[in-house]
Amino acid sequence: MKLLILGGSGHVSGALSRAAVAAGHAVYAVTRGQRPLPSGVIGITADRKQPGSLETALAGLTQSWDLVVDCIAYDAPDLAQDLACFRNRAAHLVFISTDFVYDPVRRRFPQPEWPAAFVEGTPGLMEYGRKKRLAERVLLEGDTTPLAWTVFRPCHIYGPTSELGCLPLHGRDKTLIEKLRAGEALRLAGGGHFLQQPILADDLARLILSAAGNAKARNRVFNAAGPDICESRAYYQIIADVLGVPLKVDEVPVTGLLAEHPDMLPFLCHRIYDLSSLKSAGLQAPDTPIAAGLKLHTEGLLARREH
Repeated sequence: MKLLILGGSGHVSGALSRAAVAAGHAVYAVTRGQRPLPSGVIGITADRKQPGSLETALAGLTQSWDLVVDCIAYDAPDLAQDLACFRNRAAHLVFISTDFVYDPVRRRFPQPEWPAAFVEGTPGLMEYGRKKRLAERVLLEGDTTPLAWTVFRPCHIYGPTSELGCLPLHGRDKTLIEKLRAGEALRLAGGGHFLQQPILADDLARLILSAAGNAKARNRVFNAAGPDICESRAYYQIIADVLGVPLKVDEVPVTGLLAEHPDMLPFLCHRIYDLSSLKSAGLQAPDTPIAAGLKLHTEGLLARREH
């Protein structure tokens, strides 16, 4: 398979690049050229945010692709650009959306793809989810013929190429390991009792690749979450256990935290998902247990710091 990744050197895109190369696919990646690409990936240098940059880079190529995966699209114009560039140069487009498209105060438990209440309307505090939803609608409501598409809505994505942490105050916390080792109490909203269903980046990569050529994934949206549901507190407990230190928690009242930081609302809800659609479509369901994945993540960060 010939695969093109938009943003091939990031957290998710890097995992996807490595998985695709390992599977024997021909892998191309569009990046700004600021970070090295994984071994075996053919780079295409362009900045999609600069008008004409991506179009010019592609114009010089005769290549077409079986699968294009957009890991960095953030708004409706990005998806419109994808359609303009790849409608006649690719068989299948995958867009990586987010679970933040779901309205945090009107969720179901577990949350299916449909029916759902979405973050929509005027600009506000939940811009990331709102703009991702607008991007989804370009595919859902527009004419994409003859291009097939699939949308994935991942929740918290973890793995050793990102920082640890799934809640505000200690989300993607670069000093989390040092704080735990120093015996510092973590300040967790609601005591860390919000339910999470994190997905390992490598599992997400395999899921994405399984969409290629799958007729049941054509023009559909899927939740993307890991196999285990756990309290956020348990997420941090696993990390502490890997480090061999106790977990100390100071509970931060949710009401007060939201009064000071209303932008944290999308994080302060149960984030658990119905994966039945994904499984019935025959896609590669994420299967790495959270304990094993977080051990891999923590030990990977430690190894990087030693070097």
